[in-house]
Amino acid sequence: MDASPLRIVTYNVRYFGHMLKGLASTIGPKRRVAAALATLDPLPDVVCLQEVETSSIRSNIVHRPTRPGETQLEAFMERVEETFALQGRDMPYEAFYFRAHHYKLGELSLYTTGLAMLVNTRTLQVDKHNVEAPEHITHHHVQGLKERKQSRICAHMRVLRRRDQRAFHIFNTHLSLPTPFAREFWATRDKMGCGSNQLHEARKLTEFIQLHSKTEPFVVCGDFNSPPSSPVYRYLTGDAHLTCAQAAVGQIDPTLSRAFPTAGFMRMRMHLDHLFSGGGVSWLDADETRPFGDLTSRFHGLSDHVPLIARFKLDAAAPALIL
Repeated sequence: MDASPLRIVTYNVRYFGHMLKGLASTIGPKRRVAAALATLDPLPDVVCLQEVETSSIRSNIVHRPTRPGETQLEAFMERVEETFALQGRDMPYEAFYFRAHHYKLGELSLYTTGLAMLVNTRTLQVDKHNVEAPEHITHHHVQGLKERKQSRICAHMRVLRRRDQRAFHIFNTHLSLPTPFAREFWATRDKMGCGSNQLHEARKLTEFIQLHSKTEPFVVCGDFNSPPSSPVYRYLTGDAHLTCAQAAVGQIDPTLSRAFPTAGFMRMRMHLDHLFSGGGVSWLDADETRPFGDLTSRFHGLSDHVPLIARFKLDAAAPALIL
């Protein structure tokens, strides 16, 4: 049995538009994010990205497509190819895009939202995914605003470790912000992770995970817009029995909401991004994960979030029953 660890990165890249405060995507952040990922040693087996556009005014107004119909993920992957080529290495990643929402004015695409997964094909083989129909988990607190609210999805992929064909699942998501249309939004000082809509989405997410992972190991990651100690975090690690990677390796105290920020806005610092697991995953370390604002991070200044980078192993599979 191959016991070599696996490595995963989850990163909200803010449409690769952080240089212009998220207003438009530029080529510089794509190139720098690609370069930062390529310097990780060992290379990640899976990279999960949040806030990735399809194609729109925002994604194209500054960085013009090199060919008609080019998506933002395709443009980013060209920078990844370029980075590996400059280092004299073959690029091992296959990219998958999971579209969430499309804001249009008539036929004009204003901006789009989505998730992406990059799979290292040297170490993993993709068995199946839900690219064509990502799971919608959005909770619409106000039905009249349903069409205007940004859709939230869960991207799912079942992969096989090439060395031994051991299967496991990857779930990538981005939960909503807390709704201001609920009474508890105004009744609490700390609002992130306290929204009733966020709890509804967390329940939909775990139901979807249970449906597809069954008894197999899984990792679920993304931007949960919920800090440790929040109701959403407590639900996921309590009722849903998920294991938090950072807590498991001693990087955070899960009772503290602001001790390890993963995102920043002006002077605000928030812990919004998480890596969870279940079904036989053991976390080994999160050594290259740095808090937001750490000047030593190779990802400093590339987004309003920092990536979470962790290694894990799959527990030994249960022996097959002989009847």
